[in-house]
Formats: sequence, structure tokens, C-alpha cells
Amino acid sequence: MKTVTLYTREKCHLCHDALEALERVRQSMPFELSIKDLDHDAPADKRAAYDWEVPVIELDGRKIMKYHVDEARLVRLLGDGS
Repeated sequence: MKTVTLYTREKCHLCHDALEALERVRQSMPFELSIKDLDHDAPADKRAAYDWEVPVIELDGRKIMKYHVDEARLVRLLGDGS
């Protein structure tokens, strides 16, 4: 099963929107969801890389989106057998 990681921050309205979009996609395309707060849970390298880009979405450790979730693209990426 693929893993989607959402890098987020407290009081981030775009992050809340991204989580809602991820949950919508997850209903039809199951995946493991990991939520990491950049200020508390994320490793230093992710904090440095994503500091100004939240929310950031990774698929199996690869950054695929920032700021918002393109649900159609996420479905395509989740369905990709590679």
C-alpha cells in the first residue's frame, strides 16, 4: 500500500483543505496517511526544505504537491503501478 505524507502546520487553513482533499481521495483509492507537523514532528531536513511551502504532500517519500491537492493527479499517481 502506498503512503502519502502531509507536512502541515498548526492554524494553516490550506493544510486543513489539503487534509480534506486527501481524505476524499482515500475513500476511493486507499493509502496510508501520515501527518507530520513541520514544527514538531518533521526531521530537520524536511523543516528546512518545506518551511515556506506548507502544505506539502509526498507519495512514498517523493514530493508530489505543495499548497493544494490536485485530487485527479493524486488518483493517477496512486494508480500508477511504478
